[in-house]
Amino acid sequence: MRKRGLATLSAILVVGSLCAGAPQPRAEAADSGGGAGSSTGLGVDLDTVTIPELQARMADGSLTSSALTSAYLRRIKAIDPTIHAVLRTDPTALRQAAASDTRHRHGATRGPLDGIPVLLKDNVNTRGLPTTAGSLALAGSPPDTDAALVTRLRDAGAVILGKTNLSEWANFRATKPTSGWSAVGGQTNNPYVLDRNPCGSSAGSGAALAASLAQVAIGTETDGSIVCPAGMNGVVGHKPSLGLVSQAGVVPISAEQDTAGPMARNVIDTALTFSVLSGGRAADGPTNPGALRGKRIGLWRLPSLGPDVDAVLTRTAKQLSTAGAEVVEVTPPYQQRLSELEFPALLSEFHRDIDAYLATREGPRNLAELIEFNRTHPAEQTCFAGQELFEQALAAPATTDPEYRAMRAELKDLSRRSIDETMATHHLDAIASPTNPPAWTTDCARGDNDVIPSSTPTAVAGYPSLSVPAGFVDELPVGLLLMAGDHADTELLSLGAAVERRLHAWRAPRYLPSVGTGASR
Repeated sequence: MRKRGLATLSAILVVGSLCAGAPQPRAEAADSGGGAGSSTGLGVDLDTVTIPELQARMADGSLTSSALTSAYLRRIKAIDPTIHAVLRTDPTALRQAAASDTRHRHGATRGPLDGIPVLLKDNVNTRGLPTTAGSLALAGSPPDTDAALVTRLRDAGAVILGKTNLSEWANFRATKPTSGWSAVGGQTNNPYVLDRNPCGSSAGSGAALAASLAQVAIGTETDGSIVCPAGMNGVVGHKPSLGLVSQAGVVPISAEQDTAGPMARNVIDTALTFSVLSGGRAADGPTNPGALRGKRIGLWRLPSLGPDVDAVLTRTAKQLSTAGAEVVEVTPPYQQRLSELEFPALLSEFHRDIDAYLATREGPRNLAELIEFNRTHPAEQTCFAGQELFEQALAAPATTDPEYRAMRAELKDLSRRSIDETMATHHLDAIASPTNPPAWTTDCARGDNDVIPSSTPTAVAGYPSLSVPAGFVDELPVGLLLMAGDHADTELLSLGAAVERRLHAWRAPRYLPSVGTGASR
């Protein structure tokens, strides 16, 4: 039953994609090479093409996975030196693509991701490729086996194109980190404005997609690390319901909140990738992506993100209302208590889970040894020296401690009630809020400016969320974060497809060196 629900959604979205074509017009290419997808010689625009369109071309023989993979490898070589999103490419990528071409010629394809190039965040174990979490401590030897999600991608015929940079240790090392920086990969830049930050620990995945360096990418999230880089880099990011995508083989922060998830330039590619990652394990539900009419959406304003972001949200609400949705303003309860409890709980969980992971890898065998490694390796301190979160986690109560158990139980209860009660009281299909502020200027000395409360309720509850492009403040993208109840991923992706088509908010980056701030548009 669950497989049929997600399969139905995927089929409907595929038909919609093929009928509608590219969801938005692309921007003029910049001199630095941005938006150059139309000049690949493939007859497709890599900025806007969808997986169903690529598969249709591969089915009729007018495109091969080898040509597509080569085009993405060329783009990485040409554009990535500007944004530093890709740590390394897989030397077997073209062999993987050739195997897919053979399957296509013999009518033996494995599904919609067969032959599609995918980038993996560098905290996802990948056999034969370094998996570092951005740290030199793990740079010495690749893992022996693939993460479970990588096995799913390989079984589906996807081409593993390479690994993306990330915020070192998924931004769980220092109290004032700089998102997108790691000792292994340096600083990832936002493709829209190069001196601005890409946000979140999946920074490289978001920036790579904005620059069209792969068709899809995999991110991971504990709280905000898929959806914020999606919003800030103008792409789509889906944080699945907890447990739908296996955590096995992914460098952890907390088993109670961690999940990997798909990122792409459009909802259809995101949904198709999620289907593979989850093995089709999504709940049944209505799957009409064209229906905004009659939907009830709760609008959660976040004034702390500033008037320009609020103006984007106001315009978005008007567009959704014009399309027939009923938009009502809401404020989910218990947010202050969630912010008080979440961090102390994560400290205890990180100590437990990182010790278990490090025991499977060469290098430091536990958190105490990792702390010592950072103290004695100056390259780990070139952007910021702190590892306060590591030190606090080392001293945190064990997860067997009654005080910790009570804390996590209260977190689970209040986070779920914050969403469930809001949706029930207002009879909502989803809650919508801003995903992100305009990207801040990257500054190692200052660190991030990333207190963004919209991602916390679903992250703590283990419920799904989906960020889709909503608009811009100057040249800087702002996403709309859609949230729903437990295992409502199918319904949320369906709604997200309708919102995406209505807003038409995507445009290609221009790789500007800097920009001021001003009115939203």
